[in-house]
Order: sequence, then C-alpha cells, then structure tokens
Amino acid sequence: MTESSPSAILSPNRLWRFLHWPVGLFFYLWVRVQCSGKENIDDSQGGLMLINHQSFLDPILAAVPLTRPVSYMARDSLFRVPLLGWLMRRTYVIPISREAARGGSIRLAVERLEQGYLLGIFPEGTRSTGSGVRTFRPGFLAMVRRTNQPVYPVGILGSDRAMPRGAWFIRPARTYVVYGPRFTDAELELLRSGDDTAFCEMARQRVADCVAKAVLSARPVFCDNAGSEKRSIE
Repeated sequence: MTESSPSAILSPNRLWRFLHWPVGLFFYLWVRVQCSGKENIDDSQGGLMLINHQSFLDPILAAVPLTRPVSYMARDSLFRVPLLGWLMRRTYVIPISREAARGGSIRLAVERLEQGYLLGIFPEGTRSTGSGVRTFRPGFLAMVRRTNQPVYPVGILGSDRAMPRGAWFIRPARTYVVYGPRFTDAELELLRSGDDTAFCEMARQRVADCVAKAVLSARPVFCDNAGSEKRSIE
C-alpha cells in the first residue's frame, strides 16, 4: 500500500476538474439525473462500486454526482484511438486486454483502491433494461478478495431510456442513481467462506435493492400521464 496520503492522491487532475462541471451540468439538465445515498460513500478511503448496467451512459451517471474520480476498466484497443485514448488515460480509466493475462489489470485496479480511489465495475457483464438486474458474473470476485476497501452497491434507473441499444444520441429522459450502504463484514464473510454463487446472488440483490429505491423515486414521474414510460420500469 502506498504511503501517500489519500487527500493528496484523491485530488483530481486539471482535466478531470475541467470536464466534471460541464459534463455534470449537461447530465443534470438533459437527462435530469437525480441521486441519493451519497452520504454512504466514505470519502476518506477507496471503495469498490458494483453497478448495474443499462447503457453506455452508466459510467458517467455513476460518477457525475460525486466529487472524486471513479476509475473504470476498458478494452485496451480503445486506448489506441487517438483522442479517446488520450482522454481515457487522463480520466483514470484502466486498460484491460482480453488476449493478455488479466492479472496486471486486476493488480492495477486493486492498487488504485488501496491508494484511495473509487473503482466502478459492472458485474452483469452486459446491458439490461428496466428495473431488472441480471445474474452477476463471478469475474469481479477477484477484486473483492484482494482489497480491504469498502464495497458499495449502486443502482441506476432510466439510462436505457436516455440511450437505448443502437442509439447514437442521448435522449432527454430522467435518470436516477442510488448509492447503497457498504457491504457488512457478515456479507463479505460469505465470500471468504468460498460460496461464490451465494455471494454473487447476495451482491446482485444489494444492487437490485438500490434500483428498487430508484423505482420508488421515479414512480410519481413515470405514472403521471406516461403509461408507456411506467411500463418500461416494471
């Protein structure tokens, strides 16, 4: 673990600070993102966020309400795209290769966590729609096992309407982000016992609970003269 202080490490770079305000403003105005539970995120240390996946907007939606950077993993091929690669390197994205051993990427991700960064991952492995949360793939367990940092469930609702599959543009649809309380020691003990399947289901349910809270917040909006929109979250 690094000896640097978390406050020094967590100070965002200039590019992140430059982009965070206008990107946040766009998302608050255009997709009307609403969030709750930010007080559950401990700003004094790193944290692993398990997030449901509805659209390509999710990494931004989960990060915009926060005042600290969130690292994500992305295919290393994307880093070879000139402007995109430059941007990703400077906004804390971690490259991961399907051909090479994944150990290096996991080690870097765990190192980020121990240094005090937030790390966001999408255990479903593919995009879902509505309020359903798909079965979690076990790949994320390696990071949970290797870190002592808090693990948080995060639920997103509405991003599949703001940017559905195949869409090229972001639509003005209301979105919700819910940050749940950290996993308890008893819940993490389930993983240490070796029951990966049970832990994956428990983690999926924790994220599903966050999505359910988002549904309760969204229901008055979706129910008022918007029958088709209501059906999209049920």
